[in-house]
Amino acid sequence: MSSSASRTTQLVLGGARSGKSRFAMQQALTLSDQPVYVATAEARDDEMKARITQHKNERGNQWRTLEVPLKLCDTLSAQPAGQVLLVDCLTLWLSNVMLGEQDVARASKTLVNTVHSCPASVILVANEVGMGLVPETPLGRSFRDAQGRLNQQIAEVVDTVYFVAAGLPLKLK
Repeated sequence: MSSSASRTTQLVLGGARSGKSRFAMQQALTLSDQPVYVATAEARDDEMKARITQHKNERGNQWRTLEVPLKLCDTLSAQPAGQVLLVDCLTLWLSNVMLGEQDVARASKTLVNTVHSCPASVILVANEVGMGLVPETPLGRSFRDAQGRLNQQIAEVVDTVYFVAAGLPLKLK
C-alpha cells in the first residue's frame, strides 16, 4: 500500500477461536508486506504469557509489533498514511479500560473518532460477545453491553465489516 488514497478501515468480528485474527492477518498482508500488529493484551498470568508468545511466533518477522494495552488512540493517531495496522483486539482493550476504571463511554467515543480520522489503514478485531449466555455478574453484563455498543459504533465508521465463524468470513458491510 503506497498512498493515503487507498486507505481502508475494517472491523473483523467473531467468537472465541472463530478464526477472526487469522482472517484479519490475511487481510493486512494483502495490503502491506510489513504491517504493524497492535497488541492490546496484557500478560497478567502464565497462560496469557504463553498465548502472547505463541501469537508472536506465528506472526513471524514481517510484522512489527506494538504492545498497547491502553493508549490505543495515541498509537493510531501517530501512524503515517500508507501504514497498515492490525489491532488485536478491541475486546481486550475494552477490558483494560474497564479494569483501569476509566470512563468507558468516553474512551469508546475517542476510539471511534480516532479510527475515523486515522491516516493509516486500520483492521480492528473484536469479539462478538452478545450471542451467548447472559453473564452472571453485573461486571460481566456491563462488559457485554459496552462491547456490543463499541462494536456497533466502530462498525458505523469503518469501510468494511466481517463476521467470522468456523474460519469462514461473512461480509456484513
